[in-house]
Amino acid sequence: MSDGGFVQLPDGSVVVALALPHPEAPGRAVRVLVHAANRARALTRLRNLGLRSVYLRGNAAPPTPDEISAVLHHPEGVVWRSTPAVVTEGWHPMARLLGRPSRIARPRVA
Repeated sequence: MSDGGFVQLPDGSVVVALALPHPEAPGRAVRVLVHAANRARALTRLRNLGLRSVYLRGNAAPPTPDEISAVLHHPEGVVWRSTPAVVTEGWHPMARLLGRPSRIARPRVA
């Protein structure tokens, strides 16, 4: 899939948005958002997570202001949700998509 784009923020960093095939559901897609210092580092972050064939061709579908806000407020700076988006679906951490435990420390419940 090649739907994607990027937005450069005032501090010089970028938010990259890509549509990728869902790794566990053939025929479905996910919209992935990555915050990084530049486009190359954003794609490298995804490749390091195991998404090897990730490329950004053009700027046909840049992230919306709501998407930018979602990724900037996430501690890891990488989020996803299925496309087309369900109104009630929020953004998920990449660990959930890849089936890995999240690196974010969660408070223990007594």
